[in-house]
Amino acid sequence: MEMKPELVGDAVVRLRRAQGQLTGVIEAIEEGSDCAAVLTQLAAVSRALDRAGFKIVASGMRHCQQSREDGEEPEMTEQELERLFLALA
Repeated sequence: MEMKPELVGDAVVRLRRAQGQLTGVIEAIEEGSDCAAVLTQLAAVSRALDRAGFKIVASGMRHCQQSREDGEEPEMTEQELERLFLALA
């Protein structure tokens, strides 16, 4: 499935947020910040990445369902989307 901004919803926004958080984590490590604070921020980055991935898979599922309803052949099978979803879990 081709990645189009209109298909992935706010996943790009989530990824940009995660990018900023990751930059903050790297800076905190380089500055010798508290371990607990660094790990808390790293966990936030991980959640943001997971949510972006789930958003992309959900958008793909909606796109494929709409294709079927329109009488078209979806770009991906349900099995392919399921495999991608499970790769995130």
